[in-house]
Amino acid sequence: MKHFALSAIAVIALLLVGCSKSTSSPATKPSVASSGKKITVCLLPKTKGNPYFETCAKGAQAAADELGNVDLIYDGPTDGSAEKQASMIETWTLQGVDVIAVSPNDPDIVAPAMKKARDKGVHVITWDSDGADGTREFFVNQATAKDIGSALVDTLAKDIAAASKISDPKQAAGQVAIITATLTAANQNAWIKYITERLPAYPKLQLIATKPCDDKQNVAFQVAQDLTKAYPDLKGIFAISSVAFPGAADAIKQSGKSGQIQITGLGTPDGMRSFVQDGTVKSVVLWNTVDLGYLTVEVARAVCDGTLKPGATTFNAGKLGAKKVEGDNVLLGNIMVFNKDNIDQFHF
Repeated sequence: MKHFALSAIAVIALLLVGCSKSTSSPATKPSVASSGKKITVCLLPKTKGNPYFETCAKGAQAAADELGNVDLIYDGPTDGSAEKQASMIETWTLQGVDVIAVSPNDPDIVAPAMKKARDKGVHVITWDSDGADGTREFFVNQATAKDIGSALVDTLAKDIAAASKISDPKQAAGQVAIITATLTAANQNAWIKYITERLPAYPKLQLIATKPCDDKQNVAFQVAQDLTKAYPDLKGIFAISSVAFPGAADAIKQSGKSGQIQITGLGTPDGMRSFVQDGTVKSVVLWNTVDLGYLTVEVARAVCDGTLKPGATTFNAGKLGAKKVEGDNVLLGNIMVFNKDNIDQFHF
């Protein structure tokens, strides 16, 4: 486990910047529920600059603007480094911000920093991807991992069957592979678990490989090319990050295998539109990323105010209305499938 230390000069500078913020324990930190005091919420993505997270940030800023008493800081590593995520959490903790919302790239690496933040009285929640046990109060979850994994399998099977002119998706046949961002991404590992559990419903589909792309589009391109060469009977690819998906789709297109190898995954409509329009991709699975960012800030405000507590079953999320709470998961809960018929209706 890596630990992070700031130099004495950096610590002094950070303390001066954050001198107006409280760093007291959760038991003594003043409540803002009755005062309406402005709070600072830090939104930490896996990778800043990734279109998926940038659209989440737009929704988060919209919620902050509507609430009127939230200062939003959106920042994160541009290279997906979990070590840099942990360092940023430590910096914000020293500054005494009110809430840190984390999408952990490696839950184990960021866990010590998240726990330290909580010990210092900072509220910590997760969004998009969950953290290790004991590191946060609530997880803002786009949908259950089971629903996402099942939707990916059902969608790819349907697309493979349609390409083979088979009316029953249960008869879809051939080898399939998974391209994930990293082997340590908790949310993607959960989706892979449920992909593998759902696949037996399609007995003629065979999962032959799961490969990481380091959350880099050019690497996903190369991984997809390698898969097409190594497995002549490859019929489908799950590309389960918004970076892996366009990279893999481009590889299928440039290899001249559009229509022969079906590819689906998780991506934004704007990021995948051209591949859907030219027929390389039939279906894109996702949720409304803008709404996910919006919901995260609503939850952050409510956790800070004490109006969202353990045991809640619903949460009123502003313009999104009532959202279901399962345990300590606040669910956005709307999986969407974009295709040539509807993708031009969505812009995020």
